[in-house]
Amino acid sequence: MSPEQADANSQPPPEMFGLTDDELAIQRTVFASDALKDMVVVVTGATGGIGRAIAWLFARLGAHVVLVGRNQTKLDALTARMTQRALKVSSYATDIREPDAVQALFDAIWKIESRVDSLINSAGGQFPKAAIDVSVKGWKAVIDTNLNGTWYMMQAAAQHWRDAKRPGSIVNIVVVTTHGLYGIVHSIAARSGVIGLSRSVAVEWAPLKIRVNCVAPGAIETEGWNVYSPEARAAYPRSNPMMRAGSAWDIAEACVYLAGPSGGFVTGETLTVDGGGQLWGETWTTGKPPYFGGETA
Repeated sequence: MSPEQADANSQPPPEMFGLTDDELAIQRTVFASDALKDMVVVVTGATGGIGRAIAWLFARLGAHVVLVGRNQTKLDALTARMTQRALKVSSYATDIREPDAVQALFDAIWKIESRVDSLINSAGGQFPKAAIDVSVKGWKAVIDTNLNGTWYMMQAAAQHWRDAKRPGSIVNIVVVTTHGLYGIVHSIAARSGVIGLSRSVAVEWAPLKIRVNCVAPGAIETEGWNVYSPEARAAYPRSNPMMRAGSAWDIAEACVYLAGPSGGFVTGETLTVDGGGQLWGETWTTGKPPYFGGETA
């Protein structure tokens, strides 16, 4: 064993954040158990914290959920856990950054299911970095997934709905862009783009009976919090007037409202779920610099 391996093995395991699958399987919901009965719903980023909560809730409400992600092993594990609970799920390993792969995905789903009712775009990711130091490679990686990949999924879904003369609904998971969120400039750029294109196509696609909305989470506790420093995480509850972090379940229930019949007259909207953070507060994913805390050099 190398010194590096010995040092790594001596480190404590990462702190656990977010809801487990066992918790998601029994989490209370305001929706009726058959609220989404017989719907076919595609969820990207389905093995991530928010995507996983969305997948569990939609399946528990009667939908057949199609899990989409890049890691087949993770997809198989989640499929098995949900199937054990007698939920209707299937999965496809797909890189949403590849337009041809996205088209093949929708072709396959339509061939088997004969339809899709809703698409939830939860896939994405970012890393904390001061804007001035973000590399070209890092910038392109986040933009390609968070913006381009989301668009490829949206367009492919809309084309299939148009050709089949069926209505559809899209919900895009973005970030809060109307208040201070610092240290993930690449994600802010990408997600702002998603909000803009969602509003644009909400008008263009309304005659096709396709609704397009966004959900903007604030400080939501998921396993993804491990990429942020303990100091940054400790400040997240103070980023909103409710003085706490939200859960992935909060986002999942917002998605049900918009994607299901309850949101039938809602399109082009961004539903912010951040404990009021957009009205008061700021979030520093890289930790708040001393200057903004009143300290001077």
